Amino acid sequence: MIRFEQVGKRYAAGLDALIDVSFEVAAGEMVFVTGHSGAGKSTLLKLLSLVERPSRGQVQVHGVDLARVRRRRVPQVRRGIGMVFQDHRLLMDRSVFDNVALPLVIAGVPRIEAAKRVRAALDKVGLLAREKAEPTTLSAGEQQRVGIARAIVGKPPLIIADEPTGNLDPQLSVGIMQLFAEFAQVGTAVLVASHDLHLIKRMNQRVLVLDHGRLIDDFRPQQATA
Repeated sequence: MIRFEQVGKRYAAGLDALIDVSFEVAAGEMVFVTGHSGAGKSTLLKLLSLVERPSRGQVQVHGVDLARVRRRRVPQVRRGIGMVFQDHRLLMDRSVFDNVALPLVIAGVPRIEAAKRVRAALDKVGLLAREKAEPTTLSAGEQQRVGIARAIVGKPPLIIADEPTGNLDPQLSVGIMQLFAEFAQVGTAVLVASHDLHLIKRMNQRVLVLDHGRLIDDFRPQQATA
């Protein structure tokens, strides 16, 4: 699903955000990316979402070399990736339903089919009863679940999340991570950047550790118990 091969990213100021990073993530696998502030977590996710391009090496998603994707094809590639952000990025003047439907509207999905998908996604995150509500009336945890529903409504094979629980209390954070784990169980690849080591340990999933742009550990819990 994801393949990084000797990937480096150097910004114009000469800062190496990533240095010779190599790893693979399979379909149905949930993986955390962690490390200190500035370790390269967000840069790694930006390469996957085509916000940034690698300076060297190769990044592949669904077998597509992202360095070769032309600008006009970027939206098409992004449709195969559900993106979840720390700050939700909801449209506060639109209903919950309309926020979740937005990717389908952009993709030109027929209205009846879109409505079915939106309600299925909202049901999955436990917010079907709030489809007519405005985001401002929701709690922080509910807003984040709307963001997750929007990310999964297009049934993407890959979900990436950048500090999705950064603004939530511990109990809500566990609930959000359990949602991601459920998506992985049905074949979706899930990559989550997080600095919450306690939460990561509790989830007992594979962990990639970055340190000043280098991948210094690839911890797999099943190996620890083997």
